[in-house]
Amino acid sequence: MTLNKVLISVGSNIEREKYTRAGLASLDRQFSDISCSGVYESEAVGFNGSAFYNLIVKAYTPLEVTQVNDILKRIERDNGRTHSEKKFCSRTLDLDLLTFNQVIIRQPIVLPREEILYNAFVLQPLAELVPADIHPVTGKTYRQLWQEYDKTAQRLWPVDFTWSDV
Repeated sequence: MTLNKVLISVGSNIEREKYTRAGLASLDRQFSDISCSGVYESEAVGFNGSAFYNLIVKAYTPLEVTQVNDILKRIERDNGRTHSEKKFCSRTLDLDLLTFNQVIIRQPIVLPREEILYNAFVLQPLAELVPADIHPVTGKTYRQLWQEYDKTAQRLWPVDFTWSDV
């Protein structure tokens, strides 16, 4: 059985500790061999709202990309997220599939997700968790991309957050 490597971003700014923990527990039940970056607090992007907790999860699964994406959306719904919301808004849990086996996909979803290159709260945890992995479009490692990133664009604060189940 071939296992697919997935990188998933996790974010929350409503009861963020509760929903971050719930999201991690659900991911741990759905995928194998998961590991996590540190947790970072960041200001809301695109709207005025409470600060977010963000991290990246690396996991493995025999599932295909659409099945993984469906699971992530189900976990969000199970944690009170509705998808009728506008793009930039507060949320209990936001799970985004960032990469799938380092391949470039344009349909049915776009991978790698473009926000990898634009959001510190995605790029810094990626550089921490998988520094030597290559971004499929740029050909650069996540460590290189983070080193080149304009760190004045978005501020991040490390959060003392442990989750013993991972």
